[in-house]
Amino acid sequence: MTKKPSVFREFYRKRLVALKRKPQLIAMLVLAAAYVYYSLNLSQIANTTALINGPHMGLAEFSTMLFSALALVSFLNSFPHRKKTNVPMLVITFLMIGILLFCDYYYGSRITVALTREDSPISPTGKNAFVAVAQGVVRVHMILVVIGAALLALLPVYTPLIRKLNTNIEVAENSGMAAIDISGEDA
Repeated sequence: MTKKPSVFREFYRKRLVALKRKPQLIAMLVLAAAYVYYSLNLSQIANTTALINGPHMGLAEFSTMLFSALALVSFLNSFPHRKKTNVPMLVITFLMIGILLFCDYYYGSRITVALTREDSPISPTGKNAFVAVAQGVVRVHMILVVIGAALLALLPVYTPLIRKLNTNIEVAENSGMAAIDISGEDA
């Protein structure tokens, strides 16, 4: 008789097998989470850009959205199905991640300048509370992008560790079998 695994255990095992085949999914999910997080808070970012109206803030906001999407596309093209890693696309992915980090840093510094300037500083409270939210969103986005880049860079380190995980199913009826006679002689 076969031992029937539980539904959750089988679901977990299947996800682990998929992860063993494509360990780069971890980094991709982190970068996708950063993109989704920034996209869902884009209205706070846009309101902050409209209020502060610093030099090139709109361009930094646009570039962050553009390069977030393009970094995901180039990431997917870096690891084609059943082929070796496409190194030029991987380099482009890291380049886009670098541009993302620069744009986030620049946008965050523009917010800091607007909050700490001598003449008429912006107060991030009351009706301008979205400025503090946007500053937090930019920081969290930077952290997520750095984590995704680190996971991508450390892929050769943790891939062998993931592949060592045991995902075999134990079948009870095969354990008691005797040696199979394949000699072809009828007895």
